Amino acid sequence: MSTLLERAETADGYRARRTLPLRVELIRQLKRRRTLVMGGILGALPFVLVVAFAIGGDPGSRNGQVTLMDTATASGANFAAVNLFVSAGFLLVIPVALFCGDTIASEASWSSLRYLLAAPVPRARLLWSKLTVALGLSLAAMVLLPVVALAVGTAAYGWGPLQIPTGGALSAGTATQRLLVVIAYIFVSQLVTAGLAFWLSTKTDAPLGAVGGAVGLTIVGNVLDAVTALGDWRDFLPAHWQFAWADAVQPTPEWAGMIQGTAISITYALVLFALAFRGFARKDVVS
Repeated sequence: MSTLLERAETADGYRARRTLPLRVELIRQLKRRRTLVMGGILGALPFVLVVAFAIGGDPGSRNGQVTLMDTATASGANFAAVNLFVSAGFLLVIPVALFCGDTIASEASWSSLRYLLAAPVPRARLLWSKLTVALGLSLAAMVLLPVVALAVGTAAYGWGPLQIPTGGALSAGTATQRLLVVIAYIFVSQLVTAGLAFWLSTKTDAPLGAVGGAVGLTIVGNVLDAVTALGDWRDFLPAHWQFAWADAVQPTPEWAGMIQGTAISITYALVLFALAFRGFARKDVVS
């Protein structure tokens, strides 16, 4: 194997950076059934909520307290914000864990991983290509949901300002800009799940184990955040800051929570990605 690799590396026209192009990997992943199913689920959620509001009537305040959910039918912008609110805690975790956890483990389960490396595709190049496409698809999933929700909500409830539960409103243009900030923050906050899934994917030949493990550990983090006895220790949990984006949809946005949440998420993610690259570089690939 090493002899073949050495010959390939010295062969005319061979460039390690040209192996496994991102375009090829992206097309492969887009054609997979799980990608289409996940896109269908995220695209269908806004329609499900519109039907639910049509059947159950407009949401109303509870115990005199008005929440973001209670303003869902105020405008298309409100409807998009509500879709992000109900899905950020769990539903959007699934595509991130799926796309990142199904990267290397799926190739191993198909017994095609060793053939990719024998092509020869350098291990670091393989991981970078897989990770870049996985993160790109994860971001696309997070963009798809609010875009569809904004279109569906505008058709159902009209185009107008985003009504803030605590009082006041954001113009439609400003609301759109703030929603872009929200999407970006949710993506960054999910990098921890992406890192967990990707690291586990390099450790196992079972894609379901990598995906399920990442989702399970994310849920554990949410449970620990609910334990108030931990006090200030919860500030070091990524889950503690997952809804800090709500500060961006206020008349005067607050950035402190999102900055701290971003720093924690990126730190955890970098450590997990580094572990994945380091472990895979030394792994004996037999699948």
